Amino acid sequence: MPPPVQPAPCKHSHSHCANVDLIEQAVERCKAAGLRRTRALNDVLHILIEAGQPMTLADVTESKHLHSGADRATVYRLLMKLEERGILRRLGLHDRAAYYTMVFPGHHNDYLICTKCGKIQRLEISCPVEVLEKQIAKQSGFTGLYHELEFFGLCPKCS
Repeated sequence: MPPPVQPAPCKHSHSHCANVDLIEQAVERCKAAGLRRTRALNDVLHILIEAGQPMTLADVTESKHLHSGADRATVYRLLMKLEERGILRRLGLHDRAAYYTMVFPGHHNDYLICTKCGKIQRLEISCPVEVLEKQIAKQSGFTGLYHELEFFGLCPKCS
């Protein structure tokens, strides 16, 4: 019987990354979208995937896992490229800091956003729009249909 498969070593601060498969999938999507694999790209993907929640530019650039030495401007340009290519989703109010979260094919998250403090929280219920999305795709003939859902209001702290 072969030995159990161990996670691939992570090139970051810990020896094994629990999300190495997601990171590699994201890297492959980036390459397919025409982006070069750089240390900065690896770091940004790693940071966002490991966080498991939306992050601001400041959160990413101040992360202890940004080993490439990429400066704020470089990280910003990279986030913009990733958003343009559909690898990331930008969240938040337009007059506040943008938050970025990973997009995974076949999976999405919906969010609640506080209009006063800007807090972003993942909506922890099944998506209320998925059935409608399938119906629209069937009736319209559109393929690759997806949606992004954000609800705005006051969080409990600001109410």
